[in-house]
Amino acid sequence: MPRRSPYEIELSDEERAELERRARKYSSPYRDVVRARIVLMAARGIDNEEIAARLDTPRQVVSKWRKRFFEQRLPGLEELPRGGRHPVFPPGRGGRSQGARL
Repeated sequence: MPRRSPYEIELSDEERAELERRARKYSSPYRDVVRARIVLMAARGIDNEEIAARLDTPRQVVSKWRKRFFEQRLPGLEELPRGGRHPVFPPGRGGRSQGARL
């Protein structure tokens, strides 16, 4: 028997319109489209297992975004800064080898 999520999603008209816009936008990063689709399906009452199967995504990912949306609404779907050191590229090495000529 599938587990039922404690995070029931109810959307305002504005939230639904924004999520539908994100889910249809071809120029958006794929992660944003998937997050919007997860929340839209959750709002229709579909359980995490079914959403994961439909989107070919791990159930844990569906659970994470359902919970984040429940707690933070639309801002919770944004990408958070990641930890760690920023990539550093040596000066003057713009992708070409030093000996390359045009």
